[in-house]
Amino acid sequence: MSGYKILQAEKQGVYVLKFIGEIRLNLCSTLDHLIDEMKEDQSFITVVIDLTETSIVDSTTLGLLAKIGIFAKKHRKILPTIVSTNEDISRLVLSMGFDQLFIIVEKAATDIAHLSEIPILLASEQEVREKVLAAHKVLMELNESNRAAFKDLVQALECDQGPASSVSY
Repeated sequence: MSGYKILQAEKQGVYVLKFIGEIRLNLCSTLDHLIDEMKEDQSFITVVIDLTETSIVDSTTLGLLAKIGIFAKKHRKILPTIVSTNEDISRLVLSMGFDQLFIIVEKAATDIAHLSEIPILLASEQEVREKVLAAHKVLMELNESNRAAFKDLVQALECDQGPASSVSY
């Protein structure tokens, strides 16, 4: 796996997240923790997600992003923003139905010098499995295409009750 990181800035309830490199399930605990922080932040207004330097984003991450979009839409009645200059990434987020949850633009939102890198959280295999399952359930709720695409994976994850062990990414 090549390099990856999530950068963050927050000011007066407006969050900016910048995903760099391959954003995969190994970052799901980190991203889910950040989502919980946003939900608990009484000053939360919106979030801008910058995918201009993202090379790969997996379905677990997409599910967590959908979770952000659903939260913002439901509690703040506004659509957060995704910035993507990568045609493949833009096509992927649109295919997931993210145009229902986000404003999707093609221009970078901020200067990287104003962002701080988020420390990556370690998670057990069981914790990762639970976050992958929850993320895919969120994607399935967005549209029929997603429901069909992730049905088998969700069923497999729900049946998988393997022993928990520590995962180090």
